Amino acid sequence: MTVKDIRLSPDSDMAGSYAAMQRAGRAAEELAIRTNTEIITMIDGKVVRLTAEEIIKRRQAENSSPGTESE
Repeated sequence: MTVKDIRLSPDSDMAGSYAAMQRAGRAAEELAIRTNTEIITMIDGKVVRLTAEEIIKRRQAENSSPGTESE
């Protein structure tokens, strides 16, 4: 099975859905941090539970990595 990048879809709604899902994920993380709760997500093909503290640590690591840009 070939997996196609949805961002390359000729349908603009489908192509835009990738960014919308990214924003929704970021909003879920923000809520988890504000409420000190966990989220369940997929990382490297595995379902994982992240605490608010782990989310913050991951963000700090992303921001300190060379070559990363702020959104």
